[in-house]
Amino acid sequence: MEIPILPIALFLVICAPSALGGHDYGQALSKSILFFEAQRSGYLPHNQRVTWRANSGLQDGKASGVDLTGGYYDAGDNVKFGLPMAFTVTMMSWSIVEYGKQMAANGELGHALDAVKWGTDYLIKAHPEPYVLYGEVGDGNTDHYCWQRPEDMTTDRRAYKIDPSNPGSDLAGETAAAMAAASLVFRHYNPSYANELLSHARQLFEFADKYRGKYDSSITVAQKYYRSVSGYNDELLWAAAWLYEATDNQYYLNYLGENGDSMGGTGWSMTEFGWDVKYAGVQTLVAKFLLQGRAAHHAPVFERYKEKAENFLCSCMKKGTRNVQTTPAGLIFRQRWNNMQFVTSASFLATVYSDYLSSSGGNLRCAAGNVPPSGLLGFAKSQVDYILGDNPRATSYMVGYGNNYPRQVHHRGSSIVSIKVNSAFVSCRGGYATWYSRKASDPNLLSGAIVGGPDAYDNFADERDNYEQTEPATYNNAPILGILARLSGGHSGYNQLLPVLLPPVNHPDPSAQSKTLPSPVSSSTPITVEQKMTSSWTAKGKTYYRYSTKVTNNSPKSLKDLKLSIFRLYGPLWGLEKSGDSYVFPSWLNSLAAGESLEFVYIHTASPANISVSSYTLF
Repeated sequence: MEIPILPIALFLVICAPSALGGHDYGQALSKSILFFEAQRSGYLPHNQRVTWRANSGLQDGKASGVDLTGGYYDAGDNVKFGLPMAFTVTMMSWSIVEYGKQMAANGELGHALDAVKWGTDYLIKAHPEPYVLYGEVGDGNTDHYCWQRPEDMTTDRRAYKIDPSNPGSDLAGETAAAMAAASLVFRHYNPSYANELLSHARQLFEFADKYRGKYDSSITVAQKYYRSVSGYNDELLWAAAWLYEATDNQYYLNYLGENGDSMGGTGWSMTEFGWDVKYAGVQTLVAKFLLQGRAAHHAPVFERYKEKAENFLCSCMKKGTRNVQTTPAGLIFRQRWNNMQFVTSASFLATVYSDYLSSSGGNLRCAAGNVPPSGLLGFAKSQVDYILGDNPRATSYMVGYGNNYPRQVHHRGSSIVSIKVNSAFVSCRGGYATWYSRKASDPNLLSGAIVGGPDAYDNFADERDNYEQTEPATYNNAPILGILARLSGGHSGYNQLLPVLLPPVNHPDPSAQSKTLPSPVSSSTPITVEQKMTSSWTAKGKTYYRYSTKVTNNSPKSLKDLKLSIFRLYGPLWGLEKSGDSYVFPSWLNSLAAGESLEFVYIHTASPANISVSSYTLF
């Protein structure tokens, strides 16, 4: 592509520091979607943006006579666990169903659709027959014995399945829910694919309901890692709810109405929602059906579902009769290991329910008093803001967002040098000796990953062996996509109770974004990054935009060793030099004195790139 070159003046200027409050939810959304590309298994596509990853798991399923390449590694290991992967797909899909409009406005809807399809393409492969579903590839025991990047795996890649003789209603039910939810996402973009997903969803629901049993009794290697403590009744209701949402078929409506009491949908008041326990999600979705007028003669039963949904949200806001535990700074706290999964999932339910209430003109009814929809959304925002850095440690628990985030992530791929940088084989135990034990930052930035998070007292230790706090997971990120899209879009502008109608997949018009675009920083940050579009022109039928970006040292000390992460950059850049995956000062500049700024520019045909500070030194 031929790009016109403009004369560029690079200069240092003295300017007053500007305090920038709040968060850039659009940038956080972009990063949180990007994380899924780092978790991909199989043959990576030509448009893969996480370039330090390469193909992996290419023999998965071969020994069982089935192609199980693709899908997602669940967390910092190299196992493909079916139950959390399917839940991840369900929650990504729900995020798009509710907030695809806002994702499109951010130019991220296409990436979100790609993330869902990477999961559903694998789930289709994992369901080769109506009553057969592969639920795991690899096993945690042998995998955890090794510390290898996915591209070097030498661990056992055996595939494990459920069938009529070895049932798994929870696994099949969650996978049915994922397929049904995803069918809604692709209904207007790829109707034939959406129909294929619905066909799988119907078969899997029938399988789950007809041959009942817990999946971890059949796939016993999963018990130590993803045990189904809640059983399978919640997944059967969850699958029925998503199939009703996707098909409007009365069979699934009757299933919810007739089994709500006996299966716990109307009986359980929950204080958690996640990959294992789905009741609060079922109750929220059924409450939506009731508010939409889709309950038919099951309205009395659906009222009881709705009551339990509201009990859950009241407990999260500490306005119920049995409230959740929170840290001193207000973060939901459920358990020491990967607590953030419960924070993002609960916050998503609060976000969508806020919009359901707004659309119906109602309030949340709690024991401690009514809460307006804005109060629910404000609660969700407070949890997300904590994750992004508004906490006692001023730590962003999303890797790559802000200035102070985890550097020693418990993640094999990010902690070992990329195979593209050093192709030398990393052995099973050698990875522990060479890379796991390093007391240094990861060589690869796991951008957008939400780690396990702080303990019950807001404390956090950024150490690779502290897996309870520094390991990320796909199901931490999936629910936050919707919240970030909602928060970045301001008022939703349409009725959440109307039928799903997703917008076209396109990028926003950069010419409408000439205002200054700050990076996500708090008022105490020593560095600010400001962008603005300074000119545009058309050449050979394409419109090009010139963006000027100013990096300012607001501290009283000199700044050196600055590293910037730049994503969604599709053209040339002047004024910085590339160093690995980062951008650094040009060779003629060693440091920025207190109060000084550096300006650099870039040109491309898209909306502004995402720019954040990765690391720096003050002296």
